[in-house]
Amino acid sequence: MSENAPVEKTFQERCDEFITLANQQHAETEAENVNSAILFSAARFSVFSTAPQFDEAEKLKQEKQKIIEYFTQRFAEMMATNLDEYIDRFDEYNPK
Repeated sequence: MSENAPVEKTFQERCDEFITLANQQHAETEAENVNSAILFSAARFSVFSTAPQFDEAEKLKQEKQKIIEYFTQRFAEMMATNLDEYIDRFDEYNPK
């Protein structure tokens, strides 16, 4: 590998970049506005990343419900993990 080759970012580093951007946007507006933009963007990118697996729109349409269920389940798992972590650190994140 070349010394000048870009270093692949880790999953956590990519997540941290999105969170940093969300925090910057939160400085300008309510968290709900930022959250809505993130959710919409994630849904849009999920479609973008999934659609190329199909060679025609009709096949994509036939798999629509399975795709929605897959991403809904993944989100539910991630949400549960993050809620558990937040609950465990609630006092640390919300000092009195």
